[in-house]
Formats: sequence, structure tokens, C-alpha cells
Amino acid sequence: MSQVEEFVDVVVVGAGHAGCEAALACARLGMDTVIFTVSVDSIALMPCNPNIGGTSKGHLVREIDALGGEMGKNIDKTFIQSRMLNQSKGPAVHSLRAQADKSDYSRSMRQVLEQTEHLRIRQLEVTDLLVENHRLVGVKTYSGSVYYCKAAILCAGTYSKARCIYGDVSMYTGPNGLAAANHLTDSMRSLGIELRRFKTGTPARIAGYSIDYSKMEEQMGDEKIVPFSFTTDPLSIQKDQVSCYLTYTNEKTHEIIRNNIDRSPLFSGMIEGTGPRYCPSIEDKVVKFPDKSRHQVFIEPEGIHTNEMYISGMSSSLPEDVQIAMYRSVPGLEHAQIVKNAYAIEYDCIDARSLKLSLEFRDIEGLYSAGQFNGSSGYEEAAAQGLMAGINAARKIQGKDPLILDRSQAYIGVLIDDLVTKENLEPYRMMTSRAEYRLLLRQDNADLRLTEIGYEIGLIPEERYRSLLVKKKQISEEIERVENTFVSDQESVQQLLSEHGSTVLRSSASLGELIRRPELSYEEIAAIDPERPSLPEDVRDQVNISIKYKGYLDRQMKQVEQFKKLETKRIPDTVNYEEISGLRLEARQKLSRYRPVSIGQASRIAGVSPADISVLLVYLKHQSR
Repeated sequence: MSQVEEFVDVVVVGAGHAGCEAALACARLGMDTVIFTVSVDSIALMPCNPNIGGTSKGHLVREIDALGGEMGKNIDKTFIQSRMLNQSKGPAVHSLRAQADKSDYSRSMRQVLEQTEHLRIRQLEVTDLLVENHRLVGVKTYSGSVYYCKAAILCAGTYSKARCIYGDVSMYTGPNGLAAANHLTDSMRSLGIELRRFKTGTPARIAGYSIDYSKMEEQMGDEKIVPFSFTTDPLSIQKDQVSCYLTYTNEKTHEIIRNNIDRSPLFSGMIEGTGPRYCPSIEDKVVKFPDKSRHQVFIEPEGIHTNEMYISGMSSSLPEDVQIAMYRSVPGLEHAQIVKNAYAIEYDCIDARSLKLSLEFRDIEGLYSAGQFNGSSGYEEAAAQGLMAGINAARKIQGKDPLILDRSQAYIGVLIDDLVTKENLEPYRMMTSRAEYRLLLRQDNADLRLTEIGYEIGLIPEERYRSLLVKKKQISEEIERVENTFVSDQESVQQLLSEHGSTVLRSSASLGELIRRPELSYEEIAAIDPERPSLPEDVRDQVNISIKYKGYLDRQMKQVEQFKKLETKRIPDTVNYEEISGLRLEARQKLSRYRPVSIGQASRIAGVSPADISVLLVYLKHQSR
């Protein structure tokens, strides 16, 4: 076999959502980058749900954008419906979610890759990692070509030794019938990398012409569309949107499933991999929640150029005949014609605890991993990891320290810390409840938290950075003005308070004090604030949130200060935990294996108790003397 040799800075393995962000970050930071994919048709593929964002995931997309990533910009160009979720709740859990045109999303992202300087796309399967003295030196492809590189990022998603299953049908393919990647994990095992078997699933796609929408509840997009990217002009994306629809399973559906549960590979033992707890199959729901008489089913369009509809809430691996009967028992789907059967997919992935917080392998210098291959689930979680792995691979080549976002800075920090520190026995999904400081880590302030960091790294252009500084200044000045502008009991003030059911004034009060009343806001007191400057909507929103939730924000900032104290207590990499008397055996083993970089990270390792942390603090204090 003839062998081609090339020399590049970075190799990215896989062109899903993680791979695209990783490759773009490296190339934009000046690295000569090549991205490998088993098929160019899989670039930014959305093999499961046709949407970006959602609860907590919308936060990740905004953070990716704030750091200079691409996902937010791409969905703004290709969405067909947009909704802000949880609007009846507080701003900490507001989450943007957009239905994508799947083919447009993939095509648009591919164009971005093709037009990016320093970046090449190669349709080839990477089969071997070349490692010398615990350092990655290159990769080998199925064709025999060797690409020597300074760093490589594994973003294999769900393709590694993938197997798609429904009923007794088992096909060794990747998602959507694309080729699986069958060789790389053997190379990884030979290098001592620990692998595990996870699974996920997807529902059937049903022909839109066979659906009776009159029996369903129409789900409209928001009247006022909010973009994901802070760089997208909101006026430029106001457009007609497609509708989604809501229906429900019923007792007949559940009876069909129960009568055929023994034919499900999930329950017969045919599927070995562990599936995601927070995205269960319909057969899982019926078995685990027998008291529920119905489950929600959302009918979502796959795009405007196809009539395929995604049946969200009914993923399954039941046999084909059972799927047909099951779907046709749902109101509106009585005559459903299946275009693609539902299936489960098993795949190899790593135990992410073998990674550093930079997403570099502890034992193989220059090798990084990101996305579902790290045991996470979801396009957004994958893209966030890909961006960070790409940034850190480039920074390593540049001789710079890695970028580590902690849990108080970003949902991305929570995501990566959870993956590399905690034992995840199932695909990890981001949720707002995982973030301790979620009132500070809102989606609306992602740019204020992270864009300066993106600028310092080199992914945010000068003009965008200058705009951020202006925004920060406007927010700060307006908060100060409002807190120091006082009104008394004049008639116009009392009338406004009365109109909003707010207690009348007995003495003067600042505008800030009025905004903090539950029934009032920055916008609602405009009539009694004649000196108010003309400000952009996003600035006004930040002023309102900062003033209205000041007490809660201040309290959370104090919690962050305590958190930072533990995070800044660094643990030297040279510490020999075996010689620290007082540490329990389990703590010694866990600390030796995961090599935490700080007391804070050590405290989050399962099996390390508060008593062990106290012993470790005493030891470090003694060593510093």
C-alpha cells in the first residue's frame, strides 16, 4: 500500500458538532488544520432531534458564541422556528430553542469550514494514533496515509464501532445509515485508554402528508424572534415560521408496547450500552412510569425542503411492525407512513475522567477528546467541548497555558468539570440544576461573562470587543443613575404605582427601589423617569435584571468568593498521595488516579470525603512551609 505523509499542526477526527467547532477554533488561531470525516455528508449532521438549544442547552450555545464559536451564528441562518422557553419563570432559566432546517444547517456549516483559512476537509477514516514516549506524533488513515501533527482532537461522536438496532435487526452502521468508524478504538485500547459502551436512540420519521394535524395542538414560534448569536441583528431574522404540533400517547399505545416489551432489544439483553436517563425511549417511559396514562409527543419538521416529521418523545428500538402499530395509535398519526424507522445506536466512548480539565488526555500529551465520544449527549454539549478542545490544542502549540473555565464562569465550566471529575455511568446531559451559580450564569449575559476572554484568546475581533466595552459602560452608568435618582409622592408616581397594584409611596424612593418591587420593572417605570437615556434593548434588559435581582446576585457572588478560595488552592502535580498519612485508602486511590488541579476539584471527586480534604489542606500547608 502506497503511503502518503503530510505534516500539519492539528488533526481533528470527526466533523460533527464537536469536530466543526474544534477545527474552526484551531484554524482561526492560525493552526494548519485538517478535519477527517467518514463522509462529508456527516459534517454538522443532526442525526436525531432537529433543534438547537433548549433548557440549559441554550445557555451553552450563547457561551459558545460569546467565546467566538460558530453554532449560534449557524442556527440563526438556518432556523425555521424559534421559541424562548420558561418565560413564565425567572431569567436564570430562560432558554432559547430553535427548530433547524437540518440540511440547511449542515450545508451552511460545511460552507463555513470550506471558506476558513488554514482548514482542510478530508473524507478518510482515521484508524491509528501514533504515540511515542506518551506523546501523540500523528495519525494513520485507512488508506495508509500518515498525518504527523503537534496535536489531535478526537471528536468521533457516536460513530466508533456503532451498531444501529431495532427489534432483531442489527446493522453495524453509524447514525442515518452512514459508515461506522470501526478501527480507531482498537488503537486506543492498545494505548491503554479505557473505553465503555453507551447508547442513545432516535424516533421514527413520518411523512408529513400522512399526519392529521387537526387532531393536534399547534405550537407556534415566538412573535418576536431572539437570535442566538450576539452578533446577529434581531431585525434581520424576523420571518415567517413553520409550526410544530403536540399530541399524546394513550392507553392503547401503552398496551401495544407492554404486549411487545419482550421483543425490545432494550429489555431482551441484545443492547449492552447504557442509555441516557433524561431522554428515555417510549418503552422505557411506559415500563418505568406505569401510572402515567399518557406522554407528550411533539411533531417537529425536519426542514422546509422535506415532508419528514420528527416524532419527539417517542424514540424506540421496538420491531418495525410494533412501531407501525404504536405510532398509529396516537391521535393524528392513525394513517402515519414511516419514512425512517426508529432505532437505538450503540457506540464506543471514553471515560472522560482520563482527561485533564483542558480535555487533553492525562497520559498522552497532545491528544484531546471532545463531544459525545467523551460520554456526553447532545449537539450543544458536543460543540462546547469541541470549542474548548480546539482552543487548548492551539494554545498548547503556541506555548500558552490552557483555557480552563470554572463552574462560576460558565455552563461550559460546569459541563467539563462534571465530565472529567465525576463518574458518569450514562450519557451526560446538561441541565440548569447542575449549575450552582445559575443566577449569575444566565444566557442573556454570556457575552458580558466570556467575550473578553474570547478576545484575549484571539477568536473575537477588535470591533466586537469594542462594542462589548461600550455595552458594559452603558449598563454600569445606567444602573448607577437609576439607583441614585429619587422620586417622591407626586401624583404621576402614585398613579403609576396604583395602575400596577403597587403600594403607594409614603416618602421618597429611588427608581432602583421601585424596580425591585415584584410588580414593577425598568420598562414599567419609564413614565416617571424623564431623564432616561435612549439605550439598546439588551442594555435595558441587563439594567433591569441587575437591579431587580440585586439581593440574590450579591448573595450568589459571596458564594462564588467562597468557591474561588477552594479553586485557587492549587495542588502540585508532583504530590504523592500514597505518603499522606490520614487519607483514607479510597481517597488515595481516587486522588492518585484523577490528579485534581485544585482543592475545589478534589472535593468533587466521588469517594473523597470532607475529612480527606481537611487532611489534604493540612498537608499542603505543611509543604508550603
